[in-house]
Amino acid sequence: MDIAEPAVENPGQMVKDELAEKCQKLFQAFLEEFQNSDGELKYLRDAEELIRPERNTLLVSFTDLEGFNQELATIIQEEFYRIYPYLCRAVRNFARDHGNVPVTKEFYVAIQDLPTRHKIRELTTLRIGSLVRISGQVVRTHPVHPELVSGTFLCLDCQSVIKDVEQQFKYTQPSICRNPVCNNRRRFLLDTNKSKFIDFQKVRIQETQAELPRGSIPRSMEVILRAEAVESAQAGDKCDFIGCLIVVPDVSQLATPGVRAETGSRTAGSQGYENEGVRGLKALGVRELSYRLAFLACHVAPTNPRFGGKEIRDEEQTAESIKNQMSVKEWDKVFEMSQDKNLYHNLCTSLFPTIHGNDEVKRGILLMLFGGVPKTTMEGTSLRGDINVCIVGDPSTAKSQFLKHVEEFSPRAVYTSGKASSAAGLTAAVVRDEESHEFVIEAGALMLADNGVCCIDEFDKMETRDQVAIHEAMEQQTISITKAGVKATLNARTSILAAANPIGGRYDRSKSLKQNVNLTAPIMSRFDLFFILVDDCNEVTDYAIARRIVDLHSRIENSIDRLYTLDEIRRYLLFARQFKPKISKESEDFIVEQYKRLRQRDGSGITKSAWRITVRQLESMIRLSESMARMHCCDEVQPKHVKEAFRLLNKSIIRVETPDVNLDQEEEEAMEEEEEENRENGHDAPNGHVDGPVNGHVNGHEHTNGVEGENHSGKPSLRLSFSEYRRISNLIVLHLRRAEEDEEEEALKKSAVVNWYLKEIESEIDSEMELINKKAMIEKVIHRLVHYDYILIELSQSGLKGSAESSAAETQDDDVTLVVNPNYTLED
Repeated sequence: MDIAEPAVENPGQMVKDELAEKCQKLFQAFLEEFQNSDGELKYLRDAEELIRPERNTLLVSFTDLEGFNQELATIIQEEFYRIYPYLCRAVRNFARDHGNVPVTKEFYVAIQDLPTRHKIRELTTLRIGSLVRISGQVVRTHPVHPELVSGTFLCLDCQSVIKDVEQQFKYTQPSICRNPVCNNRRRFLLDTNKSKFIDFQKVRIQETQAELPRGSIPRSMEVILRAEAVESAQAGDKCDFIGCLIVVPDVSQLATPGVRAETGSRTAGSQGYENEGVRGLKALGVRELSYRLAFLACHVAPTNPRFGGKEIRDEEQTAESIKNQMSVKEWDKVFEMSQDKNLYHNLCTSLFPTIHGNDEVKRGILLMLFGGVPKTTMEGTSLRGDINVCIVGDPSTAKSQFLKHVEEFSPRAVYTSGKASSAAGLTAAVVRDEESHEFVIEAGALMLADNGVCCIDEFDKMETRDQVAIHEAMEQQTISITKAGVKATLNARTSILAAANPIGGRYDRSKSLKQNVNLTAPIMSRFDLFFILVDDCNEVTDYAIARRIVDLHSRIENSIDRLYTLDEIRRYLLFARQFKPKISKESEDFIVEQYKRLRQRDGSGITKSAWRITVRQLESMIRLSESMARMHCCDEVQPKHVKEAFRLLNKSIIRVETPDVNLDQEEEEAMEEEEEENRENGHDAPNGHVDGPVNGHVNGHEHTNGVEGENHSGKPSLRLSFSEYRRISNLIVLHLRRAEEDEEEEALKKSAVVNWYLKEIESEIDSEMELINKKAMIEKVIHRLVHYDYILIELSQSGLKGSAESSAAETQDDDVTLVVNPNYTLED
């Protein structure tokens, strides 16, 4: 009976929340009294800013609250949802006291610097209503809508006005008209002019990869943003949200299509509806109400503001503003790094301390992290500055390790596997929202990695149609979507680091890169650097790698030797990326000259390039040069930067050394075939000729003797290193060209060419036996140049050797005339 007494004394009056009102007074006192280190009122200037029409939220630090009144801070943390409206009132009073603020303007408070951070998984019903800070990655953003927060209604029966009806996260009408005479419960009209609306946005966040337990699907949570917090988080951002966990009615369950609401009267025989007794909510056409958890955020901040979020490539940032973010000690370290003469090497070893060797790949990835300078032409066409790198190689050559290292190091890096990713998963998907039933865009891997790096493993295992989806993202750096009435162009300003295995598992040296990798030509041309890792058996390398791995397993703490820590490299990277180096006149000429050389070599009849040299490779050279200049904090691209960029590009294009040339290969293959036949027939095997292929051409300048091996018959087989074979062929081509240019001389015969070559090297021949060997070797080289490389053409007296007219002449005279194929271009 005692409990009901207060209600009897003041019937019809609102119950006062004494705790909340006490907090309001304390909070207002905090705003008016709290001073910063200079003795000024800390929040006065911020409150004066609230006069501006676009501002309505005051940002308050939780550490300041704790310092001012620990009890107040505790109550705010534990009962945040309950006392939040009272805190907003305190802000409104404070703003009105210190400025000319419109009476109707609403004010809000946002709390920052909350000490503990929770994972999405830890949000249970125990935390409902309390102030918490959660972190996650934004995967979906909805458009901003106006939300009705406080409605003014007009009763259609008695025309009385009902003010300030609080909305419960859905459209809520008054339960009954406040006029004692009128009993209207349903017929109300919303007066939009007198009601209060607020900006409202819904975003969906998901657990980050680092927080996810093994074998679990990432949990997601709807976050409600209001007022100034809207549009502060974009898809892909890793953010901290400070607010409280709330329970909202699950409107999507209420409007589930296909489930009929039970309405109307059921008649039991002739008896009416009235005789059925109490039937609950179902009789009103309402299904059982279900609830779900959502997060009402008052403040949004990047998880790691210095290195993460949008700031890593924010156009507004300058070197000065970055310097202000650092402590004196941190800035001194950045300056010390910029003066390091051996910075290039030290950064590579510090970034990848556990991977032995592969220096070129480390350099390429390092330059990818620094990136070139993105530009926009006068017409508005954007030229990308991001560098795309592809690593192709045998199993167990640390390809995935490179990708994992970059994912851990780079703040906005996304790691995905080609086989497990669809086109929509890589770019973006258009999905229908469960509540509003409008189409929204859900970010894929490339969108999430905007302003970062997208690491794609098993790139060759991707379906061809999925590879086509990333063509546009790799060159134009956008993703265009036209689906379900949604036409959008999204940003995907990301570097792509891909790893691929060769066809058949191992890299086949006798084939070109195109034949080794299951990638289309358009995709290959979009990569700036291709690195080929071949697993060779080399005693020294194998020993060094084995030592490194054993050290890593046995002494995990001491085996990693870093000159710079990852945080120091991140700081330096952030600072260096603010430089926008311009290309000097000298460098421009050098770039043009190098590109001309690459194109000429590529245009030759038989090319040794891994893929076609196009204008994209010229742009790659410019980007790599700018990246080198950025790394050394230079405002101008110098020729030394271009030289390193060209060397790296050249190294990545021609990486795999071609195998030795076996001049007796055709004879050995023929003998093997004969031996197989003879095993069946019991005959001896005569020698025969089957030509073997030769790939590519490599310039060689040193003269080495033929390398001998053993063939099946026990006779030593004649082998030449590729550079030696190439050198001899160049000498022969030059000699024949001179003879063709000299009109007085006749075309040279095969025997004359052989004699000329033997005369050229007579100083190296000591014995008659050596002379015979050299003569046999040069004849085989010429045979190969004619029949397999098609560099030389044999002519008999009556025309092209092998044609019908010349067959009679061939039988009489086997010494044919040699000429150079007119389509062949001699390389440098």
